[in-house]
Amino acid sequence: MAGRGSRLRPHSLTVPKPLIPVAGQPIVHRLVKDIAKVLKQPIDEIAFVLGDPAWFGDEVVTSLQNLAKSLNAKPSIYRQDQPLGTGHAIMCAEPSLSGPAVIAYADTLIRAEFDLDNDADSVIWTKRVENPEAYGVVKLNDNDEIIELVEKPETFVSDQAVIGIYYFKDVGVLKSKLQEILDENIMNGGEYQINDGIKRMMADGKVFKTGTVDEWMDCGNKNVTLDTNAKMLGFLKADGEEQLIADSVVNNNSTIIEPCRIGEHVVLNNVTVGPNVSIGDHCTIENSSVKNSLIQNHTTIKNATLENAMIGNHVSYNGDFKSISIGDYSVLE
Repeated sequence: MAGRGSRLRPHSLTVPKPLIPVAGQPIVHRLVKDIAKVLKQPIDEIAFVLGDPAWFGDEVVTSLQNLAKSLNAKPSIYRQDQPLGTGHAIMCAEPSLSGPAVIAYADTLIRAEFDLDNDADSVIWTKRVENPEAYGVVKLNDNDEIIELVEKPETFVSDQAVIGIYYFKDVGVLKSKLQEILDENIMNGGEYQINDGIKRMMADGKVFKTGTVDEWMDCGNKNVTLDTNAKMLGFLKADGEEQLIADSVVNNNSTIIEPCRIGEHVVLNNVTVGPNVSIGDHCTIENSSVKNSLIQNHTTIKNATLENAMIGNHVSYNGDFKSISIGDYSVLE
């Protein structure tokens, strides 16, 4: 999770993208918890690969350490000081690369329910897509084993896209192959890639299988993040496992159309909220209509009609714009 998330600016200018809340929790928190549910086994350690300490500072580290501890796992923090690709990022966590492990990119969310194949040396998580030519996909043999990774195929290979989550029965094998890639300075697009290590494992006869997720939700830019927020709210309401509307919400002549997630100490005065709206803690909204939107913490909104809006922390907004994207500490009056 060392990248800056440039496609999600201005929100990622002040908050690292994996820590931007979606449906009330930071992206990386939800992803880690969802992976833990799929694994159905105790987790010993969670290693986070971060970027520049000036950007991923003490507050970020504390948040991630608390996340690991909440799952009874040891937190480990590593730094990738140069953007040299996925293979390089993984190797930054070299001391933690032993035994069974999951490797995941912290900018997507999933919904999945499957059992890991104990006969496989590795499982690559995939999602069936309608336009496989736009993705990296897996090629399977007659035994449903992955024999090749194909990036944006021009002719049909399969409809199973690689989503960026991998299980290795012994991640030390991947480590040794990635070390070869680094030693031999094998780069694609100016970066060291995890795929080159995986391909060497396949060449050695290691068995790769697929684990297909039900939902794969991106958080790459404003519009897809809003779509993901809406989907997650629907799932959370159906699950019934999280309280979505805090008891401390003050509702004055306001209507809430579910699904919504409304945080602590929010004041709603003469507003209609929802559906598909997430509001962070300590916000005040007056004389407004808000739907299909994501609002972070400590923000005040007045006299607004908002749809498909993403608004950051500590924002003051008073106006009649509609589809907007406002970063932290902005004032529009």
